[in-house]
Amino acid sequence: MANPRNPRGEVGNLEDLATIAERQLQPGTVVTRAAWLALWPEDAAQLGAARWVVVNGCRRLAACHHYQRAGMDVVIRDSLAHDRQSILWAAIVENIDRQDFDVLEEAHAVELLVAETGSATAAAERLGRSSGWISQRRALLKLAPELQQALRNGELAVRLARSLAQVPLAQQVDAWRKAQDRRGAGREVPRAADVAAEPVTPATVMSRAFRRVKAQPTDVVVAVCEIYDETQINELIVLLSRNRRLSPKT
Repeated sequence: MANPRNPRGEVGNLEDLATIAERQLQPGTVVTRAAWLALWPEDAAQLGAARWVVVNGCRRLAACHHYQRAGMDVVIRDSLAHDRQSILWAAIVENIDRQDFDVLEEAHAVELLVAETGSATAAAERLGRSSGWISQRRALLKLAPELQQALRNGELAVRLARSLAQVPLAQQVDAWRKAQDRRGAGREVPRAADVAAEPVTPATVMSRAFRRVKAQPTDVVVAVCEIYDETQINELIVLLSRNRRLSPKT
């Protein structure tokens, strides 16, 4: 059963997963029905007779059905069902920064995590993002429906959308049209003063790269051994040990 709390509204085009009919490169992650219902008992009817719930790999599950693969390779990790936050965190981090992940789906996912953690600051810490990034994503949910659709269609840039979200709802569409007129006249569209871009750090670049290529732990080890000497590797081991408590229990 696909994750009922999946931040993705739709699985999108599955052509990039066509090879799953012959081989599955990465297993999905599931929790048992009992573990899921311990957190969301109201989902019982929706789960039906399903024995497992897919937390990560909903697109892979959809591709298995679409390309008629017999079964799907999975790893059962009930430890993810430690609490609702951990389930949402796991579902969000798999999708975040993916090119095919709708930015509004991302915003809705962030809003869900904020609601579960109790604050934007806690959600930012859980995702390893800045508070500014969290607020920028949440702001997109304040856009008028017409602008949200334009954002999905690629007609409205995220940068401008964040600025328009600060305009009263009834005036947003008009403000967008005026911005389009200014751009058509060759004038730069002003940016809201209090909407700053998230600073790009080496950690941000590396984490995005790892997620983008779906790097496995063995891949990371090989890369680290190529870059660092023995002293640096020992320091890394110490730092990983210290910071492991900040990650969800596995």
